[in-house]
Parts: sequence; C-alpha cells; structure tokens
Amino acid sequence: MAAGFVLSVEGRLSLERVARSVSEPWRRVRPARALVALADGGSVRGVARAMGAHQDTVRRWRDQFGVSGVDGLGVVAPGRGRKPSVPAAVVEAIVADTLCAEPPEGAACWSTRAMAARHGVGKDFVAQVWRERGLRPWLADVFKVSADPDFEAKLADVIGLYVNPPERAVVFSFDEKTQIQALDRTQPSLPMRPGRNRTLTHDYKRNGTIDLFAALNVATGEVLAQTRKRHTGADVLAFFKWIDLHTPRRLDVHVILDNVSAHKSEPVRTWLAHPRRKRWHLHFTPTSSSWANLVEGWFSILTRKALKTQAFTSVEHLKDVIEHWAAHWNHDPKPLKWTKTADQIIAKVKRARTALNKTATHH
Repeated sequence: MAAGFVLSVEGRLSLERVARSVSEPWRRVRPARALVALADGGSVRGVARAMGAHQDTVRRWRDQFGVSGVDGLGVVAPGRGRKPSVPAAVVEAIVADTLCAEPPEGAACWSTRAMAARHGVGKDFVAQVWRERGLRPWLADVFKVSADPDFEAKLADVIGLYVNPPERAVVFSFDEKTQIQALDRTQPSLPMRPGRNRTLTHDYKRNGTIDLFAALNVATGEVLAQTRKRHTGADVLAFFKWIDLHTPRRLDVHVILDNVSAHKSEPVRTWLAHPRRKRWHLHFTPTSSSWANLVEGWFSILTRKALKTQAFTSVEHLKDVIEHWAAHWNHDPKPLKWTKTADQIIAKVKRARTALNKTATHH
C-alpha cells in the first residue's frame, strides 16, 4: 500500500467507475487508473512507469484527489493546457453565420461540412462550436404563440387549478385524441435479437379510426377514458355525463378543456345550465395552447407505451389495447405534476412576441 494513501469504499468505487469509463476524457481516466493502482499497493515509481508519467505527476494526482476527490481529476487550471488553434474571431463568425447567413446551394440548414468549408476549419471543430453554444440548425421546434386577448387570465386560472386546487372538488383535465388509426403491417414483424432491432414493414393497411375521450384526475392521476366513433357535441355531452356519474355528489367538478366548438355546443350548454349541474365549472385554456392541458401528457405516454410501432388488425383490436392499457394505468396511477409557474410562462411568451415582432419588422 502506498504510504499515506488510503481509499474509502465510496472513493474507490468512484475511481473505478472513471477508470473503466469509455466516455470520460483520457485526462480523467489516466489519473483514476493510476490512483487505483496506488491503492492496490503499487509504488509511485512503479505506477508512474506503468502509466508513462513522471513520478511528480503521479504525486500531484494523488495530492489533488485528496483535496478535490474524483471531481478534481483532469481539471485544467486557468491559463494552462493547450491553447486554441482557431482564433476567437473565427468562432464568433461561425456562430453568427449559423444564426443569420443563408446556407449555400438552396439548403434548408447549414451542415458542419458546409460551414467548415466557409471558414477553413474542420467539420469536427464546427460540431464542437455548435455543441458548446447549444446550436442545432438541423432541428426546428414546433410552436405557436397564442393570440388570445385573455391569455394571461386563462393561463393563471388553469395553472392555479393544477398547483392549488380548490377544496371539496375534483379537477379534471379533459380532451380528445382524435383519429387514432388502426394500422396493420403488410408482413409480420421479425423479433428482436442481439444486434438487431424488432422490425416493422414501411407500408401498412388502414383498418379505420377511433376517437379517445379522456379526463385526467389532476390530484390522483386516475383517468376516465372512453373510445367513440366521433367527437361531436353529443359525444362530449355523453362523456360529461360519464364524468358526472363517477364523481361523488358532494364534490364540485372543475374541468380544464380547450376551445373546440364541440365543447361549447348547444347540447353541452343546455345540460350545464340546469340547476342540477351548478357544481360544474369549465375552465378553457387559451387558444393555440394545447400544451397547457395536462391530459396531453397522458396521451403522449399512451402513444409511446401502447400505440407506437404496434400493429392493429381492426378497430376493435385497437380499442381493446387502449382500454387494457388505461385499466393498467389506473391500477397504479401516477399524478402528472405541473412545474412551471404562470409568471414564468407569461414572461417567456412576452419574449417570443417581442422576437416575432422584430422578425416581422425586419421582413
């Protein structure tokens, strides 16, 4: 055992993890391996010879580990290390061109090779600059800023129900997932094997569609779900009656929903206007803000877990899969937590509107 160098169990596990890593940089892996060898009884001279390092370097690794632990391995002190070979002005020019310049030859976005050719650097260097600056010109996020004049009030109302629901009430997040397709593949899938993914044919057969109505209980995570052939006002009313039937009479019903016309149809308005429905309260999300409806997160989970990459021989088969998965979810429901405050979202939307106005003025 090297004199004065003793590892705790946690310290040894951390060092061994870095020493075995194939993704950590070599400047961290190398000292980790040297320190593990020291802890196993190797001498400074022997470890230095085995690692191809100077004895003073091994001692410095040992002393640095005693001060900073695993996090201090491979840290380059300010002013040390290899100096950048590409001037900072070139780096800033790459960033500026990525953000503002038109790519050549009518391309939709810049590639690392095209940008490297423009500035006389390597494509890997361009990729590094993009990675460090968080630039991904090949991606485009889908968004739309709501033009609802009551955006702030509606958003605050909806998020208030998520984070601070009223007492003696149930809050439901309700929506429809429409036109779910029962797609069957033209050939059977090949099973997954080591080194090969499960396969699906690129073409498919359409066996019809169904609509899924779902109301997520914000507090418990339980979901009331029904499949229907359409999503008219009459269908919405039937589902509201389903919610009403499954909610204890002593509790108020708060439903968060979007602005689809079926949700405001005459049958729905007439039913809600009855004195027996005075416990019902509808809360509409701002227009073009489906992301504010929490049940959309449940739809995403359903799609990923039960529908994506599956084959359905008929609409009934698709219906059975959805109902089975919904029952499985309700066996051990997990509430979906809302994390952003209304003020944070409103501030972000204001920044987006400012940016859009500048872009429109520029064009």
